[in-house]
Amino acid sequence: MDFAPAYLVQRFFYRLTDFFHHWYVDGSRRIGHRFIATLEEADRAFAVRVTLRYFFRPLYGDYTVIGRILGIIFRTGRILIGGAVYAVIALLFLLFYAIWLATPAVIIFNAARGL
Repeated sequence: MDFAPAYLVQRFFYRLTDFFHHWYVDGSRRIGHRFIATLEEADRAFAVRVTLRYFFRPLYGDYTVIGRILGIIFRTGRILIGGAVYAVIALLFLLFYAIWLATPAVIIFNAARGL
């Protein structure tokens, strides 16, 4: 019956390392995928990539001088607004990710402090 304590210690460390692998590796991968998916959804709404590609082309095929000038003005506004939205999304995900990474360390620190 000497194997039961050794087995319990082995399972404890196995579960502990499995938890940290799940939390940090799998969780980071999932957050990264969700971040990319959110940026793709935002790009469908703001179309910054397409706007950059056709930046100097006239808007709606209006080849007059006014059409060319307004096209550049509207596309510049769309790029600035889209870039600001992308920056806000990136900052929110960065904040969430920092909290995500710090949560186990804070819990362990507070538990060790309370002992």
